[in-house]
Parts: sequence; structure tokens; C-alpha cells
Amino acid sequence: MPAVQEFVDAKVKNGKVVVFSKSYCPYCKRTKSLLNGKVKADALEYIEIENRPDMNEMQDYLLKITGGRSVPRVFIGGKFVGGNDETQAANQSGKLNTMLKEIGAAL
Repeated sequence: MPAVQEFVDAKVKNGKVVVFSKSYCPYCKRTKSLLNGKVKADALEYIEIENRPDMNEMQDYLLKITGGRSVPRVFIGGKFVGGNDETQAANQSGKLNTMLKEIGAAL
């Protein structure tokens, strides 16, 4: 688990917009579709976890730091935003655009 913690913590800390995802997940696809239209490509990273040997450990660690192990898990500017529902709600309220502009990631 320490390697998983280091990996996740480094991605969240160093990435502008980081999404832990599974490529086949319909909620992940909706989140990606939304973010692809709002975030600069060089500021956006998707980490597809379904084929990783440490997938379960990664989801356990995401549970520990976010309160949920489901995907997507969206982080913007090092802060946890939520899953698809929370990300979509942040978009509807205008909060998503504000967050992206604050970190220089908005298109």
C-alpha cells in the first residue's frame, strides 16, 4: 500500500486535473466528456485503473482519502471534487469553471 499512497498522492499534488477512472464505466465517460470540453489537454490526466495489479489497493486508498472507492474520483488543484454527480453539479453551478480558471486549466 505505501507505493499506492505515494503514487496517488504525487498525482493529486502535481496534477492540475486528475481523474481516477475505469475506461468502461458510464459515469467516468460522462465525467471525461464534460472535462474534455473544459480543460486544457496538458492540464488533464486520466488514470485508468482497471488493468492495474494494484487496482483494489488504489480504490481502498481512494476510499480512505475521499470517502468513496467508486470511480470516477476527480481532483482539481489538489482538492477532491467528487465523482460524476458532484462534478456535473459543480459544472451546473459554475463552480467548476471557477476552479479550473483559478489553476490555469480552463480552455
